[in-house]
Amino acid sequence: MSINKKMIKNPSQEFLDEIIEYAKEFFGDECDRFRACIQCGTCTGGCPSSRRTAWRTRQVFRKAQMGLKEEALGGEELWDCTTCYTCQERCVRGIPTTDFVRALRNAAFKAGINLQAPHLFVAGLLEKFGHAVPVNDPTKAVRKKIGLQEVPPTVHAYPEGLEEVKTLLKETGFAKVLEENVKKKEEEKKQQEAKK
Repeated sequence: MSINKKMIKNPSQEFLDEIIEYAKEFFGDECDRFRACIQCGTCTGGCPSSRRTAWRTRQVFRKAQMGLKEEALGGEELWDCTTCYTCQERCVRGIPTTDFVRALRNAAFKAGINLQAPHLFVAGLLEKFGHAVPVNDPTKAVRKKIGLQEVPPTVHAYPEGLEEVKTLLKETGFAKVLEENVKKKEEEKKQQEAKK
């Protein structure tokens, strides 16, 4: 769906309201400030990721303001944000922009929207190892060579922590959503192969 004159005159606030309420659960009442965006572009102008990717913070805010749920959640660029907080630090309206992006990502993940193979792979690593970067023999060798501990002080160094991470992933519903999306992608792949 593209933006048209009717949307500009009467944008649907339902999606923005939904995202704000969802974000408040995780990030607090400050998320009401999402409505204060005036589309100045400071967030995008200072964004390191927007220099190298299709990510434009201002555009995703505008899509949400216009009620374009599928466009706001469905673009691959939503995952190009590195959550460096530069946009949030520079926002002239004091909007927690990075929290907004994180809320959109959570909503997209929960809805199973636009989860590409790389994202599912990294989510699988998190579920399996408690960290997005597994520590294997080649990684240990590189770490040792550059003077670091072979095993970083992450969940890898604390096996009891892995069980805690797995419990958190299960209790928050992350593991279930991940499993559903992996199955969905496998079904899509089978259907594509059957067409060949």
